[in-house]
Amino acid sequence: MARASLGAILVAASALAGCSLAPAYSPPAVPVPAAYKEMGAWTPASPADAAPRGDWWTVYDDPVLCDLERRIDTANPDLAFALARYDEARAYEAQARAALVPELDFDATATTNRQSENRPLRVGGPNEYADNVVGGSVSYELDLWGRVRNLVDAASVRLSLEAQLADAYLTLRGLDAEADLLAQTTDAYARALKLTQALFDGGAVARLDVSRAETQLETAQALQTDVAAQRALYEHEIAALIGEPPSALSIPPRRQLPATPPVPVAAPSLILQRRPDIAAAERRAAAANAQIGVAKAAFYPTVTLSGLGGFENSGGLNLVQAANSWWTLGPSVTLPLFDGGRRKAALRAAWDQFDEAGASYRSTVLAAFQQVEDNLALCNKLAIESGQQTAAVQSAERTEALAMVQYRLGAVTYLDVVTAQTTDLQAQSAELAIETRRLTASVDLVRALGGGWDGGAPSRG
Repeated sequence: MARASLGAILVAASALAGCSLAPAYSPPAVPVPAAYKEMGAWTPASPADAAPRGDWWTVYDDPVLCDLERRIDTANPDLAFALARYDEARAYEAQARAALVPELDFDATATTNRQSENRPLRVGGPNEYADNVVGGSVSYELDLWGRVRNLVDAASVRLSLEAQLADAYLTLRGLDAEADLLAQTTDAYARALKLTQALFDGGAVARLDVSRAETQLETAQALQTDVAAQRALYEHEIAALIGEPPSALSIPPRRQLPATPPVPVAAPSLILQRRPDIAAAERRAAAANAQIGVAKAAFYPTVTLSGLGGFENSGGLNLVQAANSWWTLGPSVTLPLFDGGRRKAALRAAWDQFDEAGASYRSTVLAAFQQVEDNLALCNKLAIESGQQTAAVQSAERTEALAMVQYRLGAVTYLDVVTAQTTDLQAQSAELAIETRRLTASVDLVRALGGGWDGGAPSRG
């Protein structure tokens, strides 16, 4: 009869073991636009934040950038730190999941003992005796109310580092292009100074024209030095990102900027799929939801099944035999009765934490939409501005050439030449700055989308 009762208890407990008191969970609702204001329509998709984001930097078709990006995985200390933290979190998760299976232990002892002849209530037996025991135990807390299971539910540095490296590299290439422009400018200014000096020596112009030509040349040379200083800082940043001391890295200069990749007609769903911060915020909300189940479970009984058994004798080799066997088996139940409102307060706190996590999730998603809109707008408007600035450069070059011809003929003063040269240099510098901003805006769009886009996606240049 006792065995039948025990079996009934085990069957009933097993039936309850899959229960969970956590509320049915769905991600907090966020207003989602039907289309980006700065781009075309989108279609929903399922979350995929753990999916590979691909070598997105290959869209810039730059072998040096590709090599630097791949070195992040093997040498960046911040990424190594993040991966160690991730592995630590996985270990804690495995530790929590271990509570979902029974614990099995084995023990054995072999002792020689002496008992006092005058021990109170002693009834016979030898003064000295051996006690050999071999046995094991099994214990399992039934997860009747989902407490353990809900605790388990309660994890992109890489993309951030990749984008930071791309930003620094593309800015460095922008400075290379500007340095090349300034080198050409100083050569042109040096020739203009030589011409002005010859005209002054011939008495055709005043000394003031020579001074102005010298000022123009020296200003351009100072700008060259400043650009070189800025470039050194970005080169040092890149070295740190790939885990090398600045003195060990030298990136040869290059005149041309990488081509700006086409901008995709990207879906807002891509944010929800791949952005690590959104995925983390959603999982914090899910974990807070699970903690409500944990807090509710504290109001219900805790049932533990335990069993002990083994063999024991007073010495000798015939330990493992039926006559020496012993065992104990049965459930234990702990029922909370009174705690002064502690469990009720814990449940209220769990609901408050869920509300907080939900608000944080909605805020993170809305901020992500803003970031994508911002960078789509930048990519598109800067493309238009680039075309306009190219036209301005062409006009400035024509003006400078005309001013120089008129100066040789004595039709204008050198002040007109200086003005035209300054305008031309500013226009070309602005053109390079816009192209660099377009490149870095495309990197920021990758960051906002949680990864790159493949070349087959609809795009807009």
